[in-house]
Amino acid sequence: MSGGNLKIVRIDSRRDDIRQAMAQLRQRLSPQGNVVSEAGRQRTIDVFGEALTPVEVVQRICRDVGRDGLDAVLDYSARIDRATLTAETIRVPREELAEAHAGADAELLETVRRIRSNIEEFQRAILHSDVRIERPGGYLRQRYRPLRRVGICVPGGAAAYPSTVLMTAVPAQVAGVEQLAVVAPPTKFGSYNADMLAVCHELGIDEVYRMGGAQAVAALAYGVQGIPRVDKIVGPGNLFVALAKRHVYGEVDIDSIAGPSEVVVIVDASTRADYTAADLIAQAEHAPGASVLIGWDAAALDSAVAELDRQLDTLERGDLARQSLEDFGAVILARDADEACALADEIAPEHLHIATEDAERLAEQIPHAGAIFLGNYTPVALGDYAAGPSHVLPTSGTARFASGLSANDFLRSGSILHFDRQGMTNLAGDVRTLATKEGLTAHRASVEIRLDDED
Repeated sequence: MSGGNLKIVRIDSRRDDIRQAMAQLRQRLSPQGNVVSEAGRQRTIDVFGEALTPVEVVQRICRDVGRDGLDAVLDYSARIDRATLTAETIRVPREELAEAHAGADAELLETVRRIRSNIEEFQRAILHSDVRIERPGGYLRQRYRPLRRVGICVPGGAAAYPSTVLMTAVPAQVAGVEQLAVVAPPTKFGSYNADMLAVCHELGIDEVYRMGGAQAVAALAYGVQGIPRVDKIVGPGNLFVALAKRHVYGEVDIDSIAGPSEVVVIVDASTRADYTAADLIAQAEHAPGASVLIGWDAAALDSAVAELDRQLDTLERGDLARQSLEDFGAVILARDADEACALADEIAPEHLHIATEDAERLAEQIPHAGAIFLGNYTPVALGDYAAGPSHVLPTSGTARFASGLSANDFLRSGSILHFDRQGMTNLAGDVRTLATKEGLTAHRASVEIRLDDED
């Protein structure tokens, strides 16, 4: 493969130690909970008076919020976000939500309504429903009920994300969740962003709080003055949000511990290089965002890299995307399509875009991916914004065992059993045998006493 101005990692499976190269790639794609920039280290010293790791920062914030409640949340909002808030101003007034909606761009609201319809249609189609199985002398049921209260984290650092409200709140509403509490940092892109507030109002969400970071996660998990605790916390965020969600898991449920956004794109000679470059840059512009290109045609890879160089120079966030591509990206030349699929499956990416002639066939060879996009006309942006599945997806290889957020994640299931005397008798012998083997004689007796009861 030829060179270029973009200093992106190149891996050639015909020449390089592919196992070592893949291990290094996975290391770069993994969230490093104790890695922080020099600027971040200094910011930590300014706030806490000592050089704590991100994990230690989160532990301290969660401890303080758990102990001191809203006072700690307000204190950290002032020290970290430089936001002066009170118990009366931390919640966005309903009137402000209504004003944002009234002043919103009509095209935005029409778009939100169409996207909401797309999400609802898909999420309803996949929603679990109760199951009943008849047995001689009884029946078994699996019952699904919605969670009562859910917290939604919406980022607001470098950009506003009304799409995150749609992709988290609408699946929860389809599941039947009645109480949704949205938290967003007190910034112009967060809880002071009129578009984000307008979308909340459009969806019927009137509980929005001006708080972000680990302190927001802790407040949702533990409950503080004026903010009842939730049953589950969902939504993306920075490293501190991810670490805080990990810290409070067990107090509440969470969707995932997310790392940087990532995409793997598989190409062949038929794939348009300009499309490929645009897809890779789209993830890289998250900054950080990981973009990995895999193919078995060296010319196709070279063409895509050349297009990357050209397009990066024309984009507003091109410098940030270039840095992400150089820090977290890779171009991998595989021996053939089978090896390309195996390598993609090993990465188990958040987004997998198969832009080849036989994309549907190759998709069947890759069981592990958060979401798969097939063909030249299914860019990841369709899933990010409008198609129907949630864009909250497993990152950092966790697609090996985790799934994207859906309406089903807002349900809890439980089994219901009902037997009459004959139904119990039908199972009694098996219960007696296993209970005896395990030495749990009281279990055995709880059945036998009913067999002995002539009534």
